[in-house]
Amino acid sequence: MKKILLIEDDPAISLSLTDILESEHYEISTARDGKEGLSMAIKRDCDLILLDQMLPTMNGIEVCRELRAKNSDIPVIMLTSKNDEVTKVLAFDIGADDYITKPFSINDLLARIKAVLRRTGNRSPQIQSNHSDDLILNDKEMTLSKHGAVFPLSPIEYKLIKFFFEHPNEIFSRNKLLDEVWGYDSFPTTRTIDNFILSLRKKFEDDPSNPKHFVTIHSAGYKFVP
Repeated sequence: MKKILLIEDDPAISLSLTDILESEHYEISTARDGKEGLSMAIKRDCDLILLDQMLPTMNGIEVCRELRAKNSDIPVIMLTSKNDEVTKVLAFDIGADDYITKPFSINDLLARIKAVLRRTGNRSPQIQSNHSDDLILNDKEMTLSKHGAVFPLSPIEYKLIKFFFEHPNEIFSRNKLLDEVWGYDSFPTTRTIDNFILSLRKKFEDDPSNPKHFVTIHSAGYKFVP
């Protein structure tokens, strides 16, 4: 039985979702504020987190950011009443796996839960994969090393870099990267890809303005050069 942590401060929504998810044979634990939810996420073994954005003590963005900073790869679906692009891009940038806007249909939520669990449920970390002279990806720890310095990766950063490393020198459009890394069931924008590439360049390129690894191919997309 898959375990879901529901972090939601509205008692009526929490109770309703708990009843529905338990009827779908999920094991549910709940938290009513951000700090309690973060503590439970760190201490408890769960397969997925449903995380409301507007929470007391810590909002959902802060909870997700702190969770990823601790190298937790538990998949997160953000629940929010905000439907603007900036908030959506921010949610994906800090490591959310999916984003759903209130009010939502139960069938939509259940479909997204199944899709995220399907995408993340078959991870089989390896010890280490060295794909570049100066960049070393550690699959077990979800880190990337550059000249001996070790950088933790968010789950999305890890999946994007791993995909690039598995397809060196291949050109991928932004939409193809969204499909392969985020999945067909997620709805980030192509601008999300640009933001992630910019972030990766700032972290791992010797000269971010003249990248040698994460390269833009004009009018086509991006490619990784080992």
